[in-house]
Amino acid sequence: MLDSLIKFVSELADDRKDANRLAADDHRLAAAALLVHAAVIDGALSDAEREKLYALIKQRFKLGEDEAAELLELAYDAEREAVDLYSFTSLLNRIMDEAARRRLVEMMWEVVYADGSVSEFEDNLLWRAADLLHVPSRERIELRRRVAGKKSGEKA
Repeated sequence: MLDSLIKFVSELADDRKDANRLAADDHRLAAAALLVHAAVIDGALSDAEREKLYALIKQRFKLGEDEAAELLELAYDAEREAVDLYSFTSLLNRIMDEAARRRLVEMMWEVVYADGSVSEFEDNLLWRAADLLHVPSRERIELRRRVAGKKSGEKA
């Protein structure tokens, strides 16, 4: 009897520990993979982009150092294996409300602007991702201006 109670409590503790684990259909992983894609699409991942990516993931999902690092590692893998953006955006559309999707697009702009420039690949990615996330062009452009304005204000 005591053994079965100990086993039950142990299984409960393991379930709680694994509750923070990331499944393939976890929206945090999909969002992080989009952010990683924004960081690497121009062919170069700068230190500034890497730091911005880590900071955004940690802050947005309220993760500790280890959890943020694990999420990013899984996101890099998911991004490398993805054949399109739809696998990520379709999940995010089901789970995120309009404001959260806009915030994700803004975060993508923050990653893109982290190195101080926007390539045509990055611009095109943001256009496609925003469209798939049902963020209108007008809002995508406004988010870009807002992030660019913050970035130029940091340099001053």
